[in-house]
Formats: sequence, C-alpha cells, structure tokens
Amino acid sequence: MGKIMIIGCGGVGSVAVHKCCQNSDVFSEVVIASRTVSKCDALKAKLEGKTKTKIKTAQVDADDTAVLTELIRQEKPDVVLNLALPYQDLLIMECCLAAGVHYIDTANYEPEDTAKFEYKWQWEYRERFEKAGLTALLGSGFDPGVTGVFSAYALKHYFDEINYIDILDCNAGDNGYPFATNFNPEINIREVSANGSYWEDGHWVETKPMEIKRTYDFPEIGPRDMYLLHHEELESLAINIPGIKRIRFFMTFGESYLTHLKCLENVGMTSIEPVTYNGQQIVPLQFLKTLLPDPASLGPRTKGKTNIGCIFRGKKDGKEKNLYIYNVCDHQECYKEVESQAVAYTTGVPAMIGAMLVMNGTWRRPGVFNVEEFDPDPFMDALNKWGLPWKVCEDPELVE
Repeated sequence: MGKIMIIGCGGVGSVAVHKCCQNSDVFSEVVIASRTVSKCDALKAKLEGKTKTKIKTAQVDADDTAVLTELIRQEKPDVVLNLALPYQDLLIMECCLAAGVHYIDTANYEPEDTAKFEYKWQWEYRERFEKAGLTALLGSGFDPGVTGVFSAYALKHYFDEINYIDILDCNAGDNGYPFATNFNPEINIREVSANGSYWEDGHWVETKPMEIKRTYDFPEIGPRDMYLLHHEELESLAINIPGIKRIRFFMTFGESYLTHLKCLENVGMTSIEPVTYNGQQIVPLQFLKTLLPDPASLGPRTKGKTNIGCIFRGKKDGKEKNLYIYNVCDHQECYKEVESQAVAYTTGVPAMIGAMLVMNGTWRRPGVFNVEEFDPDPFMDALNKWGLPWKVCEDPELVE
C-alpha cells in the first residue's frame, strides 16, 4: 500500500488514475496534480465512491520547480509518475531528486525549441539518482515501454540473441474527424514531421519524413500502410539488447491524415519557429494545437482497434528464429471501461504498471533505467491482468 503523485491530467493521466484506483491494494492514495486543477477535480468527482483509493488534487505548474518540489515534499508520495509534457521531464526529475522520491515517465525529454528527442539528457542523471538511492524508470508507456519489455521477454524466453527488431504501431481507429491526433497534437506533429531514422550496424541511418513506406497485414485489423519514423526506444534497445544489427520503428497513417499534414506543413502551420502576429510572438504549431480536437475528447467517437508489437529475428540453439509479440486493443472497449480511446489507454496502463513495480520494490535499483533493463516477467503478467493482454506468433509475416 502506497501513495503516488501523478503529474498531468490529460488523456493518459486520466487512464493512469483510473487504473491506480482499480489497483487500490497497491495504490492506497493518489494525488493528481496539474496546471488545470479543474480537470483533476472533475476526475476525482467521477471516481470517488467507486474506489478504496483516496484521491487528492493539486494545482501546480511543472515548470515551477520550487513549487513542485515543495508539493512533493508536503505530500510525501512513494513515487512520482510524470505524465506532463516531455519538455518538463528534466525539471520533474530535479524535483524528485530534491524531494527524495522515485521517478517514472512515459516519454523521453525533448527541448521545446528543437524537435529533437533523445535519452542523453536523462541518462546524464544516472549518477545523481544512484547517489540519492532513487530509481528513475524511463519510458513506461507502450512505445516506448511495452515494446522494450516485449524485447527483454523475447530475449529471456525465446532467443539466445536478437539480431533484428521491427516495432509496428498500427492505429486503425476512426474518430470521424478529417484531421485529429490521438495524443498531444504538438508532440504528435513534431514527431511525425521530423526526419526518420533507424539503427543499423552500429550507427544511425537518417531518412526524410515518411520516405520509407511498407504495407503490413496486421492481425485482427488487416493490411495497412505504415511509415518509418525515429522513435526513442530504438536508442535504448540498441544498447540494452545484445546482438542487435538493426532496429526500425513503423507507424500507420491514413491518407486523410497525411494529406492534411502536408497542407499544414506547406503553409507553415507545423513550424515551431515563433512568428509575429498582431504584435505578438506566437508559435504556429502551438496555435494549431488550439484549433484541433482535444485528444481526451475523442474517446466516445473513436471506433476500431490498435495493434502494437515487435517482430524479432535472431538465433536460438544455433538456428534462425522469428517471433512476433503484440497487443490488440479496442477503442470502444477502452471507452466503456475508463472513458478513453485506445491510444491513451495503451500508454496509461503501462504507466500504472511501471509505477506499481517501482513502488512495491520489484523494479527498484538506484539509478536511471529503461524498462528493458529489468526482469520483464512481472510486467508481462501485469499487462494480462490490467487490460493489455499480449499474443505470441512464432511464424509471423516479416517486414521487407
């Protein structure tokens, strides 16, 4: 029994709070902290009386480290789960160090002024967390997160060495809008419009945005076009999974999404460079975000399924072996359970699981770690228990 502070109350935050409240044997108290405290209060009102977990709310700006540190010290949570913006990761890690509390997040740090995200900034905190005797668990969402756990599980149970990993993220959900993003529009569009890259033979190979396209027949969904993107777990898996020769990440996009994105790019609306409008400095992408549907509002109107998983190629007992581990999630089933679409659900559930494993001591070592550096079995068991059951296919279709 312990206390968790969750920073951020968007779509993913809402799912994580729901799941912590379902898991009240572990999470006896939840503090929901956000810049917009009315969101926290509304979620508290919705859940109170339906859970044994005690819920508190707090207003905090994660950019104000002094105030956030004081809040953490006052509340004394066992762990802090950071579901704020990736720009705020380092600030929240600083606050956890100052207050002496374990740290968990779902996405790696990226500076606000450049669309570049990598682990180096957070890995530089290793020694400080070691000296403080605290655990920082990075990337405990789905991708990154579950994809890393799948990789560690495959290595532990099916392979002597893994040489190739293809991570496939398919969202076949339809929300009825011509253009909408399933998570924070600013982060989503920055990620998709950046150059792609993959890891091969010990170095990065960079590609133009959406340059590499493949079609894959996804279980329970069917054939979908997918595009190679850079994604942060490639960086940690290249280091932590021995024998790796190549890792790639693919994500599906529909024609309507891509057409709208290209038009917005062409007129400068996806730029993160400030422009002057009516005497004020605005960032076009941040302005665009205010015009797009809030991802947290998409739940009731989204139909269809997601399929996210990893295809592994490697060796076992001297023989070549292929394996596919994946999860299929239904948007409408997620909405029935926690009033969320599946993209937020598939991130919020693993966030709760990572926090649980750090809190109960199963995954606790001083330092900064990615999920694949711990024993995958407790996490894999928890996925089946808490709503993200996985499947193993030993003869998968491969990606060329």
